[in-house]
Amino acid sequence: MSVARPEPSTVPDQPGVYLFRDAEGRVVYVGKARSLRKRLASYWSRPLHPRTEAMMAAAESVDWIVASTEVDALMLEYNLIKQHQPRFNIRYKDDKSYPYLAVTVGERWPRAQVLRGTKRRDVRYFGPFGHAYAIRETLDALTRVFPVRTCSNAFFEQRARARRPCLYYDIGRCSGPCVPALTGVTEDRYRADVEALMDFLSGGERSVLARLEREMRAAADRQEYELAAKLRDQLAAARRALEHQEMVLPRPEDLDVVALVEDELEAAFQVFFVRRGRVTGRKGWVVDRVEELDRRGLIASFLRELYMERQDVPARVLVPELPEDAAVLEAWLAERRGSRVRLAVPERGAKRKLLETVMENAREHFARHKLKRASDFGARSRALAELGAVLGLEQAPLRIECYDISNLGPTDKVGSMVVFEDGLPKRSDYRRFEIRGVPGQDDFASMEEVLRRRFSRLLAERAEPEARPRRFAYPPSLVVVDGGRGQLGVATRVLAELGLDIPAVGLAKRLEEVYLPDRPEPLVIPRGSEALFVLQHLRDEAHRFALTYHRVKRTKRALASPLDEIPGVGPARKRALLRRFGSLARLARATPEEIAATPGIGPELARAISERLREPARESA
Repeated sequence: MSVARPEPSTVPDQPGVYLFRDAEGRVVYVGKARSLRKRLASYWSRPLHPRTEAMMAAAESVDWIVASTEVDALMLEYNLIKQHQPRFNIRYKDDKSYPYLAVTVGERWPRAQVLRGTKRRDVRYFGPFGHAYAIRETLDALTRVFPVRTCSNAFFEQRARARRPCLYYDIGRCSGPCVPALTGVTEDRYRADVEALMDFLSGGERSVLARLEREMRAAADRQEYELAAKLRDQLAAARRALEHQEMVLPRPEDLDVVALVEDELEAAFQVFFVRRGRVTGRKGWVVDRVEELDRRGLIASFLRELYMERQDVPARVLVPELPEDAAVLEAWLAERRGSRVRLAVPERGAKRKLLETVMENAREHFARHKLKRASDFGARSRALAELGAVLGLEQAPLRIECYDISNLGPTDKVGSMVVFEDGLPKRSDYRRFEIRGVPGQDDFASMEEVLRRRFSRLLAERAEPEARPRRFAYPPSLVVVDGGRGQLGVATRVLAELGLDIPAVGLAKRLEEVYLPDRPEPLVIPRGSEALFVLQHLRDEAHRFALTYHRVKRTKRALASPLDEIPGVGPARKRALLRRFGSLARLARATPEEIAATPGIGPELARAISERLREPARESA
């Protein structure tokens, strides 16, 4: 740790923001605190998370800014992170791929259009939508009800110079503001259509539907059937537009629903924006976990990011878990909204079901994100090349084998070998090892047994060139053992004793750290690198595979019966015996003659069963 601890008496016991800086004066981390004195003291008074340790190692100094309230500290922290872009703070990058339906309210004749990217001033946004075609279908229906222009400004000016509106005016899809003298539209009337469109998109569809139906019936009563038919078509178009907004609540409530899925390296957020009971938009984010934040801290950080730029704050925000400093966030959100905002965790009913739906969307979004990285051949090639360069290998490791040991006390010790080829799991080459020659719990000896068995098989199959090639005959480009320097030492010794020149590395508990045979200190791989993603995927697969086998063995042992050890007693006879006697204890008390009366059990087998089941009783006596 290179940061000198400030004298506690010099640090104010007030809310504020603190900044850690490196030797060049660059800000590497920004944090906020209810009490600067207590929060800063925690960096020197307890074991630190690996991410925090890495930050403290990079920092040289710390300073702070006092804020009048915790809400002010929250906003100051956000602004400083935006200004300095510290490497150890989570930074949320807006996904520019999500399209919005936007209305350019700042223009004299506003237009409705599909917009992506950075939000602009004097533009009202609705959404985001999952796909641009959903916006265009919605616009296609709504311009039949609200004749607002959708053309570009260049086309608008061209029509104005030509003094002739376009085809959309002729078919009733635009009121023709490009030639107001000809079409008769006024700015007030046009603004009224724009306001009605935005009200409809904000969830105020009931009043629009009621008005159209009322006007349609009135026109029919006056026998103005052509107008009534036009209003009927507009009513059908408005209802069709609503089909793109799923009804999710029984009451017309306004709320946002936030879900979170996370792993060791990344976190995925999904938000559904619900207005008047309908989903008017949804959006997802995936961020790198470069900052030491637990689940509650992640939710707090995300809510700050979400609403710092978003003007539309509902009265209620549903979350999977109450965030850190929930009261401060509620006070800040209330200031932005102008009335009370409540953060809540739904426990039952429609809101709980809605949160579960959003959570499922978050899981799917996260899975697609992982799959996209894994399925992109170019990305995999770059990741393997980067991993080879980071580890100092002569070429990219096209075949990687990762080994893990799983045990529960001295019993059920198992090892796993997972194989990646070209950056993807090759599950047909996975292997499980039951540890046989290691008494007690000894991870180093267990790892040695697994590696020696695997690579002895490699050498044995190499020595049989005429035999059909087996999968153990393929050598890896890289061996990865899950563990620190001790497990790596075992791996390098086994490979050296067997005469194999295969590079090996060890994965430390901190995923960013990798042990190399010729380095006393672990190598730190930059977070966010594709090489680190490959190692994370390897470790996850090795853990999953080892734990699955371990679970199977424990289950078999728990369900094991002394009857399984008796020659001649198979599943059918075992079921027959237990069906007749009801339990193993009653069967053990039965005489050989009683056992022989069971269908399929002869006198000789009955005596063997009786003797075997009475052995434990004699031993205990």
